[in-house]
Amino acid sequence: MMDKLAESDYVPNPHLSKVLDVLFILHADHEMNCSTAAMRHLSSSGVDVYSCIAGATGALYGPLHGGACEAVLRMLDSIGSIDNIPQFIQDVKDRKKKLMGFGHRVYKNYDPRARIVRTLADKVFSILGRDPYIEIAMELERIALNDPYFIERKLYPNVDFYSGLIYKTMGFPTDMFPVLFMIPRCAGWLAHWTELQDDPELKIIRPRQQFLGSMGRTYEPMSARQEKDFALKSYKSAASVRRG
Repeated sequence: MMDKLAESDYVPNPHLSKVLDVLFILHADHEMNCSTAAMRHLSSSGVDVYSCIAGATGALYGPLHGGACEAVLRMLDSIGSIDNIPQFIQDVKDRKKKLMGFGHRVYKNYDPRARIVRTLADKVFSILGRDPYIEIAMELERIALNDPYFIERKLYPNVDFYSGLIYKTMGFPTDMFPVLFMIPRCAGWLAHWTELQDDPELKIIRPRQQFLGSMGRTYEPMSARQEKDFALKSYKSAASVRRG
């Protein structure tokens, strides 16, 4: 898919193929994350499986979910060089910038998947050459792992930190990253869909909400309402937001 053109005898690099296999296992669907929850919600409505997968993929495309690897690359690009890392670390501490690829909602220590991805990165770089971002990433990881600020907050590299560098080095454009995460997750998503379809007591999922707003609010005509600095920027595409 990536390199074959018209060669009838084309054989992919077995080491790179193995790397992809391992990455797909590490990125497989696990626990009730955003896209999996979307899959179950849609499945409970009785809609067809293709619509369910499309909806789950839409959730995965979000920059806070499947777009995390892309965010790491953009962060490394913004840092530019190793010399700029100390200032970047200080900006993170001052909440001026975000440290992408660190921390996880479930793993509160070093993400076990990240250790495996780190070894895969070395293997890929030995075959295809070292990406210029890798030096920045390694130094950033070294500083973060020894800084009390990040240690106290249990901010360790997660599976996204080096995955993006691997895919980039293998020639995948960043816009394809969510697709690479969707492929291995489909097996888990389909398992959730099948489970719900086989449930004789299936009911549509409707999470309970607790309203915390004002109960005694009076109606105010539009002409009397004050203007507020708020706008639904629906004219922005997902792609433009990811590149903002």
